[in-house]
Amino acid sequence: MNQTYLPKTSDIKRRWYEIDASKFTLGRLATRVASLLRGKHKASFTPHMDVGDFVVVTNAEKIKLTGRKILQKEYFRFSGYPGGIKREILRDVLKKKPEDVVYRAVRNMLAVNRLRKPILKRLKIVRNDKHNFNIDKKIS
Repeated sequence: MNQTYLPKTSDIKRRWYEIDASKFTLGRLATRVASLLRGKHKASFTPHMDVGDFVVVTNAEKIKLTGRKILQKEYFRFSGYPGGIKREILRDVLKKKPEDVVYRAVRNMLAVNRLRKPILKRLKIVRNDKHNFNIDKKIS
């Protein structure tokens, strides 16, 4: 019979990682960030616990996209009223708020459960490369 390792909350050590978004495409960045936030890279990973680390994503405005996604990818919002669907093209969202593009990509990589909200609080996204976070490790 297999036994699952259950870390105590005092045993969880959270590190700070910095990832430069200008070196990745959007999807590759989102999967990497989601894995770090979730804690899947740790030996003490447990699916029902929040054991992940902090992640700072820099240069969000320089994210790479492949193909014609910048013109074809759309984001939708729905107000709840008839005819209340709002559409935005990725190009327009990148101009106004590039942090939102990265945030939505990472958010959609995480499972929809009670852990998603506290996990996303550890995600910090910066438009350029200047920030005041104490980084333990840079990933490139």
